[in-house]
Amino acid sequence: MQYYIDQLQPGMSESFSKTVTEQDVMLFGEISGDLNPVHFDEEFARKTIFRGRIAHGVLCLSYISTVLGMKMPGPGTVFISANSRFKAPVRIGDTVTTICTVREVVPEKRRVQFDCVCKVGDTVVVEGEALVMPPTRPKA
Repeated sequence: MQYYIDQLQPGMSESFSKTVTEQDVMLFGEISGDLNPVHFDEEFARKTIFRGRIAHGVLCLSYISTVLGMKMPGPGTVFISANSRFKAPVRIGDTVTTICTVREVVPEKRRVQFDCVCKVGDTVVVEGEALVMPPTRPKA
């Protein structure tokens, strides 16, 4: 789906769910260069506040990008900025559900502000806001 600015209203939302796999963590570490042992070494991670391996927090942020870039507003959206807070760890095997809800539409600036949350079950793991520029309607 693709939404243009005149189709977006406060309260509208879209979601995306993904179960985090071992391969996701491995590939994200390779791509990002973040090879922190808390993501890869169970023995090391057991000695941290997490008491075991966790997925990259930024991996969950990428699910916000998935919602905004693929669902609402959708393809052609330009991600301008984000503000996020990590609230709880995500582990391999957890299913993360990401929900982005339109907070404000500013048509004259072609900007849309979203409230975003990532949850594992009822636990909020990431919360924040994102500012995007929706795609432009093709000229007739």
